[in-house]
Amino acid sequence: MTSINKILVATDLSETSRHGIVYSCGLAEEQKASMTVLHVANEVDAWEPFSEDFGFGRVNGARWSADRIISEAMLDLNRFLEPHLERVKSLPLVSKRVVVGRVAQEIARVAQDEKADLVILSPRRQRGLRHWLTGGITDRVTRISPCPVLSVAPPLASLSWRGRLISANFDWPRQMVKSC
Repeated sequence: MTSINKILVATDLSETSRHGIVYSCGLAEEQKASMTVLHVANEVDAWEPFSEDFGFGRVNGARWSADRIISEAMLDLNRFLEPHLERVKSLPLVSKRVVVGRVAQEIARVAQDEKADLVILSPRRQRGLRHWLTGGITDRVTRISPCPVLSVAPPLASLSWRGRLISANFDWPRQMVKSC
């Protein structure tokens, strides 16, 4: 197995991506690797369609500057990482990075710039028409990434019907051995 020296963890600041952060912290600690946490800010959040400067409901709303987009996204990233500070502090090197652009292309570009050995993503389990037509972010990053991509998803909750179709008693093999 090749050694992993740099791990890039992309996050969308969702609860699903917390599993990727936790997993990457454990992997980075085990491999003694540095970790970069990446958040790709959304340009849509930078628009203020109801700005006081432009009147109510005007289509050409005020747009934030790139610096403001990045600083707001960095604040959001810091708030997102607060519950994981103790775990992150135990790692040799952790850096945070915020970029603005198309998500899949920016993740692949940052992976190449950082010379990452592994990209960790936490996909959402949504499967709609958009995903069927264009594929998910994880699919696109996997295709264009310069390094391996690991997809970490939270386990599915147990469904209420599970266990009813098969026997829940797993002691029967031991009972058969004792009787023989």
